[in-house]
Parts: sequence; structure tokens; C-alpha cells
Amino acid sequence: MSRNAKINTVLLLLVAALAVLPLALGLGDGKEEPFTGADAQAEVAITELKPDYEPWFSPLYEPPSGEIESALFALQAALGAGVLAYYFGVRRGRRQGEAAAARAGETGPTVSSAR
Repeated sequence: MSRNAKINTVLLLLVAALAVLPLALGLGDGKEEPFTGADAQAEVAITELKPDYEPWFSPLYEPPSGEIESALFALQAALGAGVLAYYFGVRRGRRQGEAAAARAGETGPTVSSAR
């Protein structure tokens, strides 16, 4: 197994462990919503500390259900990942093109200009 394959395997196992361990260890047991986001936890903490607190503004769009909210969040993450992948792909392609052009420049023209 090559070094890169070993590193990829270890990283894949770490990601799987991060996804499975909280569920296997029961870290969310006894809570109504065990894996809520930071926004929801902050809202609960604020209302516990100061029940008469009024937010400065309201959301522009409130999804009708938690499933739609999750889907929109996943779509946002996928779009962001796509933009990053495109950027790094273009950057790598340019680097490879420059390297190929430099190699071609060192060896000289490959097409004869004689007619």
C-alpha cells in the first residue's frame, strides 16, 4: 500500500469515527434535541438568562420545517464545496498547463515550420 493510500485510509477512518462515536457513546441521550446547532443553543441560553430579550431583527425567510432548513443548509454547503473545487481545479490546471508549456519550450517546437 502506498503512502498516500495509507494517509487516505487513516483520514477516512477518522471521519467515520467523528460521525459514529457521538452516537455510539450516547452523548445526546436525555436531551430533547441532542444535536442542535449553535444558533438554537444560543437562543435557548439567551432566553434562560434574559426572558424579556427581543431580537434586533427577524430572518428574511423562515423555512416551514426543520427538514427544509436542513436541505437548504446542505445545498449551501454543496454549492460552497463546488465553488472551492472549481477554484482549486482551475488553479491546478493552470499550473499543469504552465509546466507543460515550459517543458515544450525547453525541447523546442515540435512542428516543422519548413514548407
